[in-house]
Amino acid sequence: MPVADFYDLWDRPAVPVRWAEHAPPDDRPEAVGFRALLTRAHEIVGIAVPLPPALSALYRVLYALTARVTGLDAGDGWHERRYEVLDQGRFAVDAVDAYVGRYGDRFRLYDPQRPFLQDPRLVAECDRPAGVNKLVTIRPSGSNHSWFQHAVDSRPDHLSSADALQHLLVWRYYGPAGRCSARTVRGKNEANSVAGPLRSALSYHPVGRTLFETLLAGVVEPDPYAHPEEDLCPWERDDLPDPLSLKDVVTGQLSGLTARSQHALLLVSDDTGREVKDAYITWAFRDRLPRDDDFLIWQISQAGEPYARYANAGRALWRDLDALLLKEVPGTEVRRPRVFETAVDLGFEDLRVQALGIEQERRAKDTQLVSASTPPVLSLAEERDPETARMVASLRISGETAGSRLNRATKQAWAVFSNARKAEDCAWSQTAAARYWPAAEAEFWQRLGERRFDGAARSFRQIAEGIYDHVTQTAAGTLRGAKARESARIELYGGRPSKPGAPTRSRTPAATGGAETETP
Repeated sequence: MPVADFYDLWDRPAVPVRWAEHAPPDDRPEAVGFRALLTRAHEIVGIAVPLPPALSALYRVLYALTARVTGLDAGDGWHERRYEVLDQGRFAVDAVDAYVGRYGDRFRLYDPQRPFLQDPRLVAECDRPAGVNKLVTIRPSGSNHSWFQHAVDSRPDHLSSADALQHLLVWRYYGPAGRCSARTVRGKNEANSVAGPLRSALSYHPVGRTLFETLLAGVVEPDPYAHPEEDLCPWERDDLPDPLSLKDVVTGQLSGLTARSQHALLLVSDDTGREVKDAYITWAFRDRLPRDDDFLIWQISQAGEPYARYANAGRALWRDLDALLLKEVPGTEVRRPRVFETAVDLGFEDLRVQALGIEQERRAKDTQLVSASTPPVLSLAEERDPETARMVASLRISGETAGSRLNRATKQAWAVFSNARKAEDCAWSQTAAARYWPAAEAEFWQRLGERRFDGAARSFRQIAEGIYDHVTQTAAGTLRGAKARESARIELYGGRPSKPGAPTRSRTPAATGGAETETP
């Protein structure tokens, strides 16, 4: 295959973008390579990758590249160096070209020796390829049902190289645990893998007016004793990692961004080198790599273990806002994404938050893609406006409390009305939630925009009261229904006082998003 057909990601149009108004009108291609992503970042508004998890993964690759070409991979003089880059208003072309000159051959999608973020050894170590349908996370494969498109493993549609890059990234960061193609390494044959490092988690990213601002805000300050020459991204290593050992895989911040994959892949191109016709997908390491990330909200489980806040397609981003603005959320054990500690120092007034991920189980099931964005809010972070940040937390808690009480009231009313053994999710609670949370979100953003925080609890409660009356109205015409409706109404106001010695429900919604807890 000619070198030209290896699909060089530095210069091939692999990433779709949106251009700023000041970009030259006659030079705005729909997609660009990694070189232009960096050298023209100040002319690009944002990346137009349609898959949220692929964008989340691509951001991490670009953060690592940004740190390398700007010298922000070392802790010494980091803040001063970052302000120098900010004053320049763009990434230096000669620095990008120098990096390309050193690692250019490692960014070829189909290179026979070192394909980008792939393992060429899989041809010999795997029993068979997994198929291109398996690679595409939104296609059915194997014996799964076809819901949104027809795909047959015996006649798979080829995938463009640019699209294949997106799904390669999704697998590396969000791949499932469980069965995979068998791989034999030094006599050890296994056919199962560990879940990817971001699987089921929601990833939060600071986003500026241009890609230049976005990438600069996304580079996290390294440890002051970091050794950039030892902290290598996968494409910077001279050797391929040992699948039976985790030694030297993650040695610092940049390898943590790019090398935590638990899945190994190899794309098989067609004869033209423009499309993918097959793929190998299997395990990368037998042991689990440490799961840590600077772009996730970390919480503490009841067992005392840290875990990342889950992606939930039914949960609006405003419910996470205080956990992004405050260093510590009152009454919770929540650690905000570390990236925001330094992003707010840049002083960008228009810095907003983008949340990306997939609602999915740890093993195989994917439910829904998740993508959300806030207005410019990071100027309200605790470091810059502590009073407003605390009021945002109070506003969020008021909205969460009313929603949680409405949920409990509708469940209780339905249980009494239907003579159920216990209060549980039902048609009334689902309808109430579908009505309440959009209305609460509108109320939240309106109050935040007007800086109107007084009386918030009353307003959210009134929204909940109206929805409760509407949802339960159909039962009000019968004696049984009216009794159920009115007996459960007290839950809208916190419920009946508990008897001495009985478990009591916490009146403050948990940090996980509205579920109330029981405390002895």
